[in-house]
Amino acid sequence: MSSEVKIVAETRSEFGKGAARRIRRDNKVPGVLYGHGSDPLHLTLPGHELLMALRTPNVLIALDIDGKSSELAIPKSVQRDAIKGFLEHVDLQLVQRGETVSVEIYVHTEGELAPGGNLLEHVLNTLPVEAEATNIPESVTVSVEGLEAGASVLAKDIPLPAGTKLGVDEDTVVLQVLAAQAEEAAEDEGDEAAEA
Repeated sequence: MSSEVKIVAETRSEFGKGAARRIRRDNKVPGVLYGHGSDPLHLTLPGHELLMALRTPNVLIALDIDGKSSELAIPKSVQRDAIKGFLEHVDLQLVQRGETVSVEIYVHTEGELAPGGNLLEHVLNTLPVEAEATNIPESVTVSVEGLEAGASVLAKDIPLPAGTKLGVDEDTVVLQVLAAQAEEAAEDEGDEAAEA
């Protein structure tokens, strides 16, 4: 379950690319906090602390803003530099204790498929769920032990922590087992089509 990470943030009044570059030069990250019908609040956040916090999916961030106010938020959109990977910008969503939020959590698998060279396809890498803002699970784990080709794992088959509800139709396919031979046959057909 998510734990709170405290981050000290400052409101910012400078906008535009030049201001964003200056902020990043100081190892800080420009961000926007929005939600609950309030005006978006433009913030400057400490780069290293934010990077560490974002290693936890759906991390709950306790923002200390200018030493005057304290807000809870979860990351909604994170932009990274495509080459260097540093944080360029972050959008944070304001949340309150007890509030239910829609998030996506990672689906991990455990166990071995039935013998025969079958392949496991992740139709969804993340599962949309609704959870209490201060109690968001990081991920769910589902067993694929002994599943045969043609088998599927549906959203309703995935064990969710207490207080977490599915955010998709319960019959949505999350994982499916493909026969390896069918995959090879499909590739051969593709090659023949390319040669024709």
